[in-house]
Amino acid sequence: MATATRQTPVKDTNNGSVRVEIFDQAYNLRGSDADYIIKLADYVDSKMRAVAEQTNTIDTVRLAVLAALNIADEFHLLRRKLDGGTSAGTRQRARKLADALDEVLAEPRKAG
Repeated sequence: MATATRQTPVKDTNNGSVRVEIFDQAYNLRGSDADYIIKLADYVDSKMRAVAEQTNTIDTVRLAVLAALNIADEFHLLRRKLDGGTSAGTRQRARKLADALDEVLAEPRKAG
């Protein structure tokens, strides 16, 4: 992730900006949560470095695009898992529980 020359992120509380390094390039970014921006920048940096280790290219634009594709793939896999797994599974389970409840409520009550 980080190189020996990597500088510590610098926060400017006056304008909400933070100076970060991504693949040895400095960027001044603004946002409401500087720590979150630093976390995102570190994540992108780590993805770019991982792609750089796996490919022979030194073109930073190409590395950035490949890293973006990896991040997009992670995002869509997680989205598919959430949408397909949890949501559909939750609806199916709710339907089964509702059917079971309907059966119990439809049964005649026994005295005693």
